[in-house]
Amino acid sequence: MIKKQAMKNSIYHTALFILLLASACTREYDDYPEPSETLAGNILDAASKKNVQSEAGDRGMRLVLEELSWSDTPTPYYFFAMQDGTFRNTKIFKGNYRISVEGPFVPLVQYDGSGNITVDKRKTMDIAGTSNVDFEVEPFLNVEWVGEPVYNSTDQTVSIQVRFTRGTANTGFHQNITDVFLFVSPNTYVGNNNYDNKYSAQVNYNGTDGNAQLGQTITITTKDRLPGKRTWYLRVGARVDYGLKYYNYTDIKPIIIP
Repeated sequence: MIKKQAMKNSIYHTALFILLLASACTREYDDYPEPSETLAGNILDAASKKNVQSEAGDRGMRLVLEELSWSDTPTPYYFFAMQDGTFRNTKIFKGNYRISVEGPFVPLVQYDGSGNITVDKRKTMDIAGTSNVDFEVEPFLNVEWVGEPVYNSTDQTVSIQVRFTRGTANTGFHQNITDVFLFVSPNTYVGNNNYDNKYSAQVNYNGTDGNAQLGQTITITTKDRLPGKRTWYLRVGARVDYGLKYYNYTDIKPIIIP
C-alpha cells in the first residue's frame, strides 16, 4: 500500500513538473515581442509620378517582402496596397528586406525561358521604426476621365467619357485590350471587387478590336436609371490580355443624383 501511494505521488510530481515546464515555455513564447515596425509608401506611375489607381484586395496591387536578415532565400511575405496606390503596414519585424510590388503594370522582376532573372528592380532596405519607400512602375494602360459624369434627367442614367492609352513603351506588354468597364457603387470602394451590376456597364472587345480605341474618347452610359436622393461613386477600368488580367483604373468620382 505504501509503495502504491509512493508511486502515485511520483506520478503526480512528474506530471506537475511537466505542466510547470510547459507553462514556462508558453510564457517565454508569449513574451516574444510582436512585430511593430512600419513600412509605408506609394506606387507611382513612372511617367506622371501620380499614384497608380487599383482596387483593394487580392485583385489589386501587393507588396512582396523577403527578409534577408536570416536567409538568402527567404519565404516571401505579402500584403496588399490600398486602392489609391498607397500602402502602410504597421506589423513588420525589424530587419533587412528585399521588396517588390506586383500589379497591373510591367513586372519589376522578369525571367527568361530558363527561369533566370533578366530584369530586377526590387529594392533592398532596412526596416526599423517607420520606413518609407516609393516604387515607380509602368502601368499597362493609363485610364483617364474626359470631362465630368453627366446626369441624364430624361431617363435618370449617367453617362461618362473616358480615354485609355498605353502606359509603357515596352512592346512586350502591348497585349490586346479586352474590355473597358464603368463600375458604379453606393460606396467609395468601387471597382471590379465591389460594384452594382444593375447599373454598371461593360464594353467588351474581340481580338484586336479594342486596340483601335486607344487614345479615343469613349462614352459609356449606366445600364439602368439610378435611384435619386443619394450619392453614387463611379470608376472606369480597362485591361489587357496579360496574366490574371487585372484592371487599370481612373480615380473615383462621386455624383449626386437629384
